[in-house]
Amino acid sequence: MSNAKWIKDIRSLSSKRNREEAGLFVAEGPKVVADLIAAGWAFSALYASQGGCERLPKSVQPKATIIADDVLERISFLQHPQGVVGLFRLPATKVVRPSADELCLALDGVQDPGNVGTIIRIADWFGINRIYCSPDTADAYAPKVVQASMGSIARVQMVYTDLPALIGSLPAEIPVYGTLLDGENMYEKALTPHGIIVMGNEGNGISETLRGMIGERLLIPNFRPAGQGAESLNVAVATAIVCSEFRRK
Repeated sequence: MSNAKWIKDIRSLSSKRNREEAGLFVAEGPKVVADLIAAGWAFSALYASQGGCERLPKSVQPKATIIADDVLERISFLQHPQGVVGLFRLPATKVVRPSADELCLALDGVQDPGNVGTIIRIADWFGINRIYCSPDTADAYAPKVVQASMGSIARVQMVYTDLPALIGSLPAEIPVYGTLLDGENMYEKALTPHGIIVMGNEGNGISETLRGMIGERLLIPNFRPAGQGAESLNVAVATAIVCSEFRRK
């Protein structure tokens, strides 16, 4: 296979459709690649510059194909390539309902890849093992999302599903939380160590359908007088604040 065809095939994985057809996604950098391998993710190929290969764990180094720096730059999706590119198998899709004793997140139309990747990293930090996503949420295996997760994609299961159907099927003992402008002050509300926390779209918040299914409505209060200060919080920042408060309780 010519270099041009090989490079084109890897670059085509920027598209969700092409990722699904190939059953592969791209991960870059020695840390992200090493985290995925350590977590047992299967890969089809590893490419590295000489310097990048030396930054991988010694057990992985013999599995990498050494390529020239200029070739690696052509297959990388990063502005500043990190010397390692891995092609990993997409995980099998399986919708598993949350158990009664775990805390999960649900993303309703979160469309910015950087936000989704950061939220995956936040979930990993706070010991949340599963994130449910609406179909219009940014694809977790897009290069920008994988990179923004900084390896946390290896440890957090991403489940794309019909959120209203999922939430509507939950038993009563699993509380459904959501951040809404008409919610109760999160810092004054009793929070459970289990349940599902719904975070909404960057501009429109939680969709109308899901809004009516939120049993526990939360508000992150603004500590400035009304009409002053920031108008809203970035969804990833809001997720971090909410997760921290749940774990503090």
